Amino acid sequence: MLLTHATLATMNQGYGLIPDAAVALEGDRIAWAGPMADLPAAYRTLPEFNVEGRLVTPGLIDCHGHPVYGGHRAVEFELRLKGASYEEVARAGGGILSTVTATRAASEDQLVQSALTRVDQLIASGATTIEVKSGYGLTVADEVKLLRAARRIAGARSVTVKTTHLAAHAIPPDYKGRNADYIADVAIPSLRAAHAEGLVDAVDAFCEGIAFSVDELRPLYAEAQALGLPVKLHAEQLSDLGGAAFAAGLGALSADHLEYLSADGIAAMAKAGTVAVILPGAFYTLRETQMPPITALRAAGVPMAVATDVNPGSSPLASLTLAMNMACTLFRMTPEEALLGTTSHAARALGLSDRGRIAPGLRADLCLWQADHPAELAYRIGSTPLHTRIFGGHLDA
Repeated sequence: MLLTHATLATMNQGYGLIPDAAVALEGDRIAWAGPMADLPAAYRTLPEFNVEGRLVTPGLIDCHGHPVYGGHRAVEFELRLKGASYEEVARAGGGILSTVTATRAASEDQLVQSALTRVDQLIASGATTIEVKSGYGLTVADEVKLLRAARRIAGARSVTVKTTHLAAHAIPPDYKGRNADYIADVAIPSLRAAHAEGLVDAVDAFCEGIAFSVDELRPLYAEAQALGLPVKLHAEQLSDLGGAAFAAGLGALSADHLEYLSADGIAAMAKAGTVAVILPGAFYTLRETQMPPITALRAAGVPMAVATDVNPGSSPLASLTLAMNMACTLFRMTPEEALLGTTSHAARALGLSDRGRIAPGLRADLCLWQADHPAELAYRIGSTPLHTRIFGGHLDA
């Protein structure tokens, strides 16, 4: 296929804008991209798709998400609006643990079907690659069940799914006060079992006062490294426990949330090349006031990704373009940073070097937008001007 007369945002060195551009696709790869006037003769005979001046970007990437779960938490949303804090809800048996109960009761098929409703919303907002975490089972069998369900999404929809083991997400009631035992009895064995089935692409954990400390997570991360799996970490969302620096010291792909990130954490991430994943949906839903240190991250040259954090409690958000708008409006990221955050930097946060930009040899995942300029994607509130997607070189039906 040959896309012609496109306004191209290659995301090479910022937007990398090329007006009146063409993109040649061969198989599932980009063969050539550049000005129409420079189109090589070898590609002029390909079947043409006239984009009619529309904006073309790389396919969007949601690099932090929890779309596979049972039930919902609308009642807790109401409780928080009446004054209960996130920690108070969690300590009262709500929060993550209420989703754990519903998830354990759901079959694998039910989890897949409910997840697809959220995945469809992500696709409608331009997603071509998504991350799916476990973390709502908290037993060996249920964590593996979640990861099996996650793998099945890619067979049901035109989207790439990267799976992340997150058994160290919360402490179930039967392990209350025994965090180390939970890591030894559930988190590590479930990681081994899921890895043996080929279900794990990365390992994550929640480092927080209501979850796990750095020291409690060390055995799990040692196991991840022994299995050759990349790591990431929910860090500094509600307090500063030094999680980002710990993760960066292990060469983590990303540290995520980061509202309470310290200067030492920023320096460690900059040195390691660890991506900062910014999650405005959780900040918005929890009505937080402590913003992630965007200016300091920018000054240190830490790449910043933006993701939905789609989940039932703290971020019931399944639109990447809305996440981009929120990152700009709430955190003063620029529209260019937001789009880099959902393309090239998001790819880096998932350890993917074959997507996130428009360049020869990269995967042919593209979005065609009803827009003239890439700033429009972050500018609109709750409106996705998506014309169509190209996934692996094929137009959406």
